[in-house]
Parts: sequence; structure tokens; C-alpha cells
Amino acid sequence: MTSSALEDTFHLLLLAHNYPDPRREFVLVPGRRFRADFAWPDKMLAVEIEGGIWTGGRHVTGSGYTADCRKYNLAQLSGWTVLRFTAEMLNNGEAMDMLSKAWESGV
Repeated sequence: MTSSALEDTFHLLLLAHNYPDPRREFVLVPGRRFRADFAWPDKMLAVEIEGGIWTGGRHVTGSGYTADCRKYNLAQLSGWTVLRFTAEMLNNGEAMDMLSKAWESGV
């Protein structure tokens, strides 16, 4: 799978803030097809970069939103913490602040 520009931006932010390199496109729940954009399996922490929210992307269609809800619910029930970030959150620093809080809490 190819990464989006937003995913590449987030990865660069991770490197700039000295986070360990995450697993990309990681299967959170064995036996399910869906994957997390970024994951640190040892922390059970995953990050999803939500693109297309203002342009009618897949995440905001009825079926796309429903599929995402299933994905996040199953991940949560499997013990994962999933943080979701938009382009605005990447650009204004909110994503890295939230990741830092999660990381420090030991998630």
C-alpha cells in the first residue's frame, strides 16, 4: 500500500520528535483485513491519519464511517488505544501534543 501525503507528514513529525519508528499498515486484530496507519505494538498504541474529511473522502461516507467504527471498536476491545488525527491536527501541533500525552501515560 502506498502512503498518503498526510501519512508522510506525520512520519516526518515522528522523526523530528525522536519517536521510535512505528510499524506501518499494521494489522491490529488478527483475522481482520483492516490495518492501522501507524502502530507501536509493544505499547498497543495505534495512530490513524484521517484524510479527505472536507473533500468527501472515504472516511466520511456512510459505509466508510461505519467500517471505521467497526475497526476502532474491535481494536479497542483487543486492548489497543487508537488516536485519530486530521490534517489540521498535524499542522497546528495538536497531534504531537496528544501523542506525547499518550506516550507519557504509558498507554
